[in-house]
Amino acid sequence: MTPLLPIALGFVALAIGVAILRSFGPNYRVGRLLAVTPVVTVAEARALAAGPPRYVAVRGRIDAEGAFEDEAHRPLVLRRVRIQAGGGTRWTTVDEHREAIAFSIREGLDSIAVDHDSLGPGLVVIPRESIGSAAEVPDRVPAGTPPTTPIRLRIDQLSSVEHALVAGVPSTQPGTGEPWLTAGLGRPLILTTLERDEAMRVLASDAPRRPLAAAIALAVGLVAVTVGLAWALVGAATGSALAASPTPSAAAGGDPRSSGQGPGLVGDPLTAIGLMLAIGLGAALLTTLYVRLTGGRRA
Repeated sequence: MTPLLPIALGFVALAIGVAILRSFGPNYRVGRLLAVTPVVTVAEARALAAGPPRYVAVRGRIDAEGAFEDEAHRPLVLRRVRIQAGGGTRWTTVDEHREAIAFSIREGLDSIAVDHDSLGPGLVVIPRESIGSAAEVPDRVPAGTPPTTPIRLRIDQLSSVEHALVAGVPSTQPGTGEPWLTAGLGRPLILTTLERDEAMRVLASDAPRRPLAAAIALAVGLVAVTVGLAWALVGAATGSALAASPTPSAAAGGDPRSSGQGPGLVGDPLTAIGLMLAIGLGAALLTTLYVRLTGGRRA
């Protein structure tokens, strides 16, 4: 067995871990952005609206001039009702109804509006769900849908009495020129009323075991590649030492301090140094990959 085997197995495990994370679709990106986006004050976000685009997050209380009530008489600012078909870990939205009013995030005396029309996959709250079949809602599913197709009714809503974390790009509203948070820089607008760890669990709720499988695959991959690189370094160092002749050489011009022995340099230091640099570079690249895939350092 050669060092190439654990290195190859390590890269396969890393590829599997990446594929598992990517299988979450938009939820993976939302979760990663929630983990790494720096949090600023509302006042700082308002100031950023006049400068170059920057993706940041703010915390505060949801504030609105009015509200509408749900069946439990909670004051709401947004309610999204989706009918999804599929089952298991794959659900496709076939019908959506949204009701919302203008609202902002308030921190002390400062507030910044939220572009609620841009909230798509980035709305992360505890949903209310019910499961049925297409036969129960024939007028809400596409024509030709088999009556036995599993159907999920999912309701997401925001109340004006909740606190939220909102991530987006501060900019100015068209027409009014007032600051607001919206999608931008190729990233979605995200709003959650949950703590970050709880939000991650909601994002992975359709496949709760997949994040653990991804973490195991990434960890195994990092360990295997590191072991393979270390093995290659040790093998190269010992191989160079064994390659040196153990008997004195009779070549002319030998070391005058010994009887006919050649130069006393044993091994190949350049190869060893090169392998050490390769291990360091590989470890840095793998660490960067792991940090980027798992959310990185929180601000």
